[in-house]
Amino acid sequence: MEFTAFLASVERAQPPSGLARPLLALWHLKKGDWDAAHALVQQDEGEKRHDWVHAHLHRVEGDLGNARYWYRRAGQTVATGALDAEWAEIATALLEAVQPR
Repeated sequence: MEFTAFLASVERAQPPSGLARPLLALWHLKKGDWDAAHALVQQDEGEKRHDWVHAHLHRVEGDLGNARYWYRRAGQTVATGALDAEWAEIATALLEAVQPR
């Protein structure tokens, strides 16, 4: 799935079928359901893709100490830019990992 299609899917009531949990978490976050997104990433703690989304979620929440912990676990640099830009960066990376160009 391309990023633009993924982003457009947020306008629908249900997520696209077959999304991996970290992408599904990003989908729920974009829909405004932080709790659903957080529950999804907690299912696979220790998996770097999940931990990266987990870090972003805590950054969105404003819990920067917790976010730094998850960035470390994910092997990612702590993000400081706009939240929407980071969401797009993570989504693009995860989508490309599923279907490399």
